[in-house]
Amino acid sequence: MTTTPTRTRTPARGSTGTAYTRVEGREKVTGAARYAGEIPFADLAHGWLVLSTVAHGRIRSLDTDPVLAMPGVLAVLHHENAPRLNTDYVGMLGKPDPTCAVFQNDRVPHLGWPVALVVAETPEQAREAAESLVVHYEQEPHDIDFSPARTDTYPADGHMPAVTEKGDLEAELAASAVVVDAEYTTPEEHHSMMEPHAATALWDGGRLEVVDSNQGATWVVGELANLFSLDPASVRVRSEHVGGGFGSKGVRAHQVAAVMAATELQRPVRVVMTRRQMFSLTGYRSPTAQRVRLGADADGRLRALEHRSLNLTSQVHEFVESSTAPSRVMYDADAHHTAHRLVRLNVPTPTFMRAPGEAPGSFALESALDELAEKCGLDPIELRLRNEPERGPVSGLPFASRNLAACFREGARRFGWADRDPRPGVRREGRWLLGTGTAAASFSAGAGPSTATITAEADGTYTVRIAAADIGTGARTALTLIAADALEAPPDRIRMRIGDSDFGPAMIAGGSTGTRSWAWAVRAAAAELRERLALGADIPPEGMTVRADTTEALGTLAGKERHSYGAQFAEVAVDVTTGEVRVRRMLGIFAAGTIVNPLTARSQLVGGMIWGISMALHEEAVRDRASGGVYGPDLAGYHVATHADVPLVEADWVDDHDPEDPVGIKGIGEVGIVGAAAAIANAVWHATGVRHRDLPIRPDRVLQAAAEVPHA
Repeated sequence: MTTTPTRTRTPARGSTGTAYTRVEGREKVTGAARYAGEIPFADLAHGWLVLSTVAHGRIRSLDTDPVLAMPGVLAVLHHENAPRLNTDYVGMLGKPDPTCAVFQNDRVPHLGWPVALVVAETPEQAREAAESLVVHYEQEPHDIDFSPARTDTYPADGHMPAVTEKGDLEAELAASAVVVDAEYTTPEEHHSMMEPHAATALWDGGRLEVVDSNQGATWVVGELANLFSLDPASVRVRSEHVGGGFGSKGVRAHQVAAVMAATELQRPVRVVMTRRQMFSLTGYRSPTAQRVRLGADADGRLRALEHRSLNLTSQVHEFVESSTAPSRVMYDADAHHTAHRLVRLNVPTPTFMRAPGEAPGSFALESALDELAEKCGLDPIELRLRNEPERGPVSGLPFASRNLAACFREGARRFGWADRDPRPGVRREGRWLLGTGTAAASFSAGAGPSTATITAEADGTYTVRIAAADIGTGARTALTLIAADALEAPPDRIRMRIGDSDFGPAMIAGGSTGTRSWAWAVRAAAAELRERLALGADIPPEGMTVRADTTEALGTLAGKERHSYGAQFAEVAVDVTTGEVRVRRMLGIFAAGTIVNPLTARSQLVGGMIWGISMALHEEAVRDRASGGVYGPDLAGYHVATHADVPLVEADWVDDHDPEDPVGIKGIGEVGIVGAAAAIANAVWHATGVRHRDLPIRPDRVLQAAAEVPHA
């Protein structure tokens, strides 16, 4: 893989805007940085989860006596002896997913449901004992059939506006000169981050401590305190280094089971998931079935836009894959309708996954826009520019900044779009048909309340403490640069401490809100500290500390549509005799506010685009109808893009300044994947003249399409 070399740009001020290597980089590459599953503890015991082997039913009994007699086994927790949990509360993200409330009853809602935890002196003993535990079930018929033809779907009320409606949709469609009416599907997809989920729980002086791999210590503290009916002040969660999360590392069964075991045994207990267990217990992106109807005048201006999406959810908890989110922001029409529906199945609960909603939703919307451009005889970029909205299509709010047009213009220039022959199927290079495609991207730029403390040390350095989570994004380094600028000090005089709930509440690393939220708190604390120092205050030997809380300041933020934007470009080569699709190059140009650290920012954007390649061509979790489980639940059976699939990926950005924004930073962790799959699918159409509306674009689908539409 080749990426654009990092360019040093003149920053607006100080350290922000300059390429800076990760402050913890040396520790990570030398192995000094320890992750949740490898931190040593005295008297540590190990738990191993036992998962159900049926997809629906009840537990009749468990043969625990033979297991308890095995070497090293300390306990077997299950629904008959585990501590009772409180599940009647509303947490940071709403009602808890009962998947976390393990061992509370004998019900089995899906294959891979936790039915027991075996605790032993060593992980090997725990695993052997767990695999020896015999569980007797009363099996019931299960249902995993996800299909838009089902009659038992229902509106996704209570999570977000399930339906938005403006104008007379049918009348505008009837009056349109050009209409697109198409259905698109995306499959079940899994996070597959490098570091498995792991947690160690222990009690220390009446206080619960959890060393974990998560995306927000504050979030985990709140959920565990609620589940175990504890005072949040009596719970401490630490998560210093995290090997990827992508939305899945919240509160899961392993943390709750570890706390249960530590409580029962009064010693530290560690629970680490296997890769196969993660396919059942850590969430995934739901498959979607989406219908998009577009109506436009002959010049391509939209009169009607309808986007409907169906996703599955589990029998125990509702999760909405908000796939119509892009349509609610990107393009306006006289009649504008969106809707979400759900169907309950015997499957694990889906969860947030990089660009939840926007990633699958942009595939449908941006593919439909490409189809509309073809029917109108318009360039795909020109069509999009003609439909730039003046205000939020659904909210009616003004845009804080919207530099999508600048992204398309710069991207088209650098990609060589002007030289593109709009006719599909005319470029050939030997056995390969070549094509190019484009798509738009957007993701919201929100913020959440956060606290931060900064200590001016007597030696002239500064210590910043904030319960941020660096899940591989480079957040620790970005915050170092932000603090350095705010304190007017060089970065090497900043000591950044993160990932500890004792540092005070802070926003999670999710929804592309982390760095924006944390930066606000760090800057506020730095401003107060500088003011005190400017007044001539002496720094005592223990240092001078100030604390900032952005909760009140967030309430003063004007109501506007705040988003990052991007334009994705892809060139593909397709061999219709083998069905092989190769992405030859990709370019993404983004408008994402102030870029704090170009080095890590480009990595984030490129990483998202590579995931788009994976989404377009490879990723697809398929469930076995007989068992209800995923075929090949590991990194051998679940295919993702690898080095050979990624020859040239470039990411860059345009200036994107909002003078009214007190932070100026927008999220970049998710916008890179949005639109990427659509750009590739649109390029495949341009190469072959065949439209693929179902992801991934597998070789068999290419062959079938080629057989149905022969090429000259």
